[in-house]
Amino acid sequence: MKGITQALLFAFLLLSSWASFAADVELYVMRHGKTLFNTVHRAQGWSDTPLTAEGVEVAKKAGRGLKPVDFIAAWSSDSGRARETAKLILAERDKSLPLQEREALREVFFGSFEGDTNENMLTVAGKKSGYASSAQLMAAFNSKKVDIVEIVQMIHAADPSGQAESYQQVAQRVNKVIKEIARQAQQQGGGNVLIVTHGMTIMTLLHELGDKAKTHSLSNASVTRIRYTDAGKFIIEAIDDLSYVKKGSQLAVTQ
Repeated sequence: MKGITQALLFAFLLLSSWASFAADVELYVMRHGKTLFNTVHRAQGWSDTPLTAEGVEVAKKAGRGLKPVDFIAAWSSDSGRARETAKLILAERDKSLPLQEREALREVFFGSFEGDTNENMLTVAGKKSGYASSAQLMAAFNSKKVDIVEIVQMIHAADPSGQAESYQQVAQRVNKVIKEIARQAQQQGGGNVLIVTHGMTIMTLLHELGDKAKTHSLSNASVTRIRYTDAGKFIIEAIDDLSYVKKGSQLAVTQ
């Protein structure tokens, strides 16, 4: 009888452990494909330009590489470049999956710098904080003397219209929407979720989750994987991962 009781207890603990693991959510957070403004180095926050031919192709490659991943949900920001990227990824799948959009997944809003050159925006922002040029500011960022919080705050402070988002505004909306998406997926029993969003938005999320080392731009169509556990914790598993693009590229050659 004792042996049976121990066996039942072991089975219960094993089942409980499996259920906990099964409820984990894997977030595949992707930066959109390359756009016109990315190509000509212009500030693109809430402003929007379409994907270039290169941007379309890299999204398709990522879609092929991600095809084996069984997504239970797909999300994107309501910006056209993110929506287009997400649709190209989902088009590579055998089974259709509806795309849901959230305004809170948008890129940082740059206020009156929207559409301006990155160089001018960062030069103006840097000079107000003691940096002689955009190059000097970026050198400080790459050497970890300045982080994403300070970059966003510099742009916010330098915007003459006063409309550019502060870091806290971005962090607040990103934290909220990611938790909502993760918890919704968890209520469905857990699984993989695709989220197509933007470079600085992802960097803000990573910083909020404790990664302070990211000091260069994320690649277009790269994947940052974040696990949301049954205990309600986020664990960063991969950053700026281009392996899905590489795999999709290889599949295109062999097909």
